[in-house]
Parts: sequence; structure tokens; C-alpha cells
Amino acid sequence: MSFEDNINELGIVLPVAANPVGSYVATKVTGKLLYISGQISIDKDGNLIKGKLGKELKTDDGYKAAERCALNITAQAKKACDNDLSKIKSCIKLTGFVNSTDDFVEQPKVINGASDMIVKIFGKFGIHTRAAVSTNSLPLGVAVEVDAIFELN
Repeated sequence: MSFEDNINELGIVLPVAANPVGSYVATKVTGKLLYISGQISIDKDGNLIKGKLGKELKTDDGYKAAERCALNITAQAKKACDNDLSKIKSCIKLTGFVNSTDDFVEQPKVINGASDMIVKIFGKFGIHTRAAVSTNSLPLGVAVEVDAIFELN
């Protein structure tokens, strides 16, 4: 089953891959690696998912925000591959940043939202290395940001 088939079977609607709003590119290919800039938590209606884990948001809220980051990552990957996800060989690494209070310690559980979504979409080719990092603030006050590295065929 293709990655596109997985997306359709899961009933996933990928968001439109957003253009960068700063001095950077959304994606960059070097050799067989596709780097995807940090994708922030944006809901299906295009609204920012804002807040601090351990304060306004619970772990499950963060998990869902991280899932949305993974969908944005997939949309960026698809755009970078000329709308052909079959050009992806595997996901190498995700790095997740969680806007959280000093005493919040469930960053890995939050970033599992992104990891689980990538594996749902890419199957065994979505299994990756990862870091889950706490931060006291993220751009625009969002809850989660995740970047990615993929290997291309």
C-alpha cells in the first residue's frame, strides 16, 4: 500500500503546505536527505494551537497539537517531492519542541503525537529517531513545533 493510500484509508486531509514567513526555506534537499523546517501546531481550520503544556493545556492537548505538526510535515514533504510521496524512502528523525512549564515532564508523550502520525502514514518507513525538548516559549505562542529529516529514494 502506498503512502497516499494510507492517507486516504485513514481519512486524513493534509493541510496546504505553508510558505515560510521568515528568512528560511520550508524544505531543503541535500543529497538523498530532505530537511523540513519546524512546523507549528495549526488546527484543521488554520488556527494556531496556542498555550503552555502544564498550564493551559494537558498532555492529550499537546499530543493532538503534535499530530497536526506531523500532518504539516507530511504536506511539506509532499510539496518538496512534487506531490509524489513515493519519492520518500523513510523518516530519519523528528525533533519536537514543547512549550511547557518548568515542572512539566511529559514532553515525550506530547511528541508521540507526531511520531505516531508519521508511522501511521509511512508505516515501517516512518520509524525514526527523535528528540523531545521542553522550551519556555515557541513562535506565536504555539504549543508544539516539530521538524523532520527524511531519506529520499
